Amino acid sequence: MDRIKRRAAYYFLFIVALIVASTVVYDFGMRTFEPGPYPPPGTEVSILHSMQVVVETFTATGYGSDSPWASAEMNLLVMVLDITGVGLFFLALPAVLLPFLQEALSPSPPTDLDADVAGHVVVCSDTSRAETLIDELDANGIEHVFVEPSRDRALERREDGYRVIHGDPESTADLEAANAATARALVADLSDQVDASIVLASKEVSEDLPVISVVEDADVRRYHELAGADHVLTPRQALGRGLASKLTTGVSTDIGDSVRLGENFEVAELPVDRNSHLAGRTIADSDLRAEYGVNVIGAWFQGRFEAPAPIDKTLTDGTVLLVAGENEAIDRLKTTALPRTRRSESTEVIVVGYGEVGQTVCAALSEANIPYTTIDLRDDDGVDVVGDVTEPEVLRAAGIDSAAAIVLALPDDSLTEFATLVVREVDPTTETIVRAEQADGVQKAYRAGADYVLSLATVSGRSIASRIVDDGTVVSVDTNVNLVRTTAPALAGRTLADTNIREETGCTVVVVKRGETVHVDLDGTFRLQEDDELVVAGTDDDVRRFTERYASAAE
Repeated sequence: MDRIKRRAAYYFLFIVALIVASTVVYDFGMRTFEPGPYPPPGTEVSILHSMQVVVETFTATGYGSDSPWASAEMNLLVMVLDITGVGLFFLALPAVLLPFLQEALSPSPPTDLDADVAGHVVVCSDTSRAETLIDELDANGIEHVFVEPSRDRALERREDGYRVIHGDPESTADLEAANAATARALVADLSDQVDASIVLASKEVSEDLPVISVVEDADVRRYHELAGADHVLTPRQALGRGLASKLTTGVSTDIGDSVRLGENFEVAELPVDRNSHLAGRTIADSDLRAEYGVNVIGAWFQGRFEAPAPIDKTLTDGTVLLVAGENEAIDRLKTTALPRTRRSESTEVIVVGYGEVGQTVCAALSEANIPYTTIDLRDDDGVDVVGDVTEPEVLRAAGIDSAAAIVLALPDDSLTEFATLVVREVDPTTETIVRAEQADGVQKAYRAGADYVLSLATVSGRSIASRIVDDGTVVSVDTNVNLVRTTAPALAGRTLADTNIREETGCTVVVVKRGETVHVDLDGTFRLQEDDELVVAGTDDDVRRFTERYASAAE
């Protein structure tokens, strides 16, 4: 509203100046160009009379008391004044009058929060990753408020059901109006320079307020730290680590010689294709254990690995299941439900795009001792193959015929989708891991044939949320799943259905060795005995909880 008032004030001053100038010109013209003396003998005409004629002409309320004019010069001047008056009206209509009426008649967004609102997150962001952040906060029951400088955008967010105030996030007064002093955290994610200003303003409000700043250029990170940001996140590096985690997240084993994974038992990673009958169903509805004899250890859902996999979560195109079972059961599941097969004899990875994301992927692969080959259009240090990834010859030169996986770390979604189609045509057995710039590019990449897609908005939004939800501790993206042999005498006499092992510890029992017999096809009715040896799958923390709870005999 203040902006429109300023515009109206400037417009009014311009009109006054124009009327004064036109009055002087008109009075001079009447005295110079009109025949006969002006004013006529015996009359008194002041400069106000000339101003009256100008106003009448501008407003089209009359033709002026001096009309008609005899001189050509004065007729031309009056015509110019007529056109100027019409032009002023049409200039004022869209620039001042309509916005003023719209501001006056439309609802106004709030400019402050209720005084009792505290423990919330102040979000100074209008990027696509804000949607993921809000979803994560909602899932954890954390209140939030947007500080939005655009009135129209503030109204849109309010209509969409968000809590928002209209204010400048660089202003300490507006941050105070958002109760930043009692907030749980503040997120600055507008632009690198603006975010630094927001950090400075927020620390003026409260030195104790945890501030998370998001930077696009990793080189400016130190300036945000100098400004006082408690956490500075670089979305592209987070995305690179997320893509790499799909390749570095592994399954480690500690099950000794009694049960060998290579004999009649295996752990496999299987993507859910959109054409699979599993798509659209939950793990509970699919009942993979009963139908195929396999156990679901974990799953990647939209770029996040969850172990154990929630049984009530819907399997969608792009979900990747980590399953364990007998070789025959795994093969049957691959053939009937998840037909896409992958090359398993190689560990070589191709990384396409050697920008910040690609370099982060390569660094993670190097740390995990996974060999890789890089492709980029530019001949630069670290680039192995120079060329266009959409050319099959370039892919073959990089070794796609023998590669286990290819990572498309390209910044353009359209190029990524086309490259995915080319990869699928050249070698459909290569696991294709894809970067999407925008969230709406994820499903198109899956449709093009990608096995695993991670969007910049999703990863960065979750990275921000993890700093808030977990009190500054980011959940590791490369958590390994362990297969550990142990005993559980405390469970003796109980069936697997009665134990609630998954709910209480997060572990999944995948193998039971009883004497010389190895039981792999386990269902809920399987009853455990005191001397059973169990192979359980879970993260380090899950296995620790299992052994602490069940490894000793019940009293």
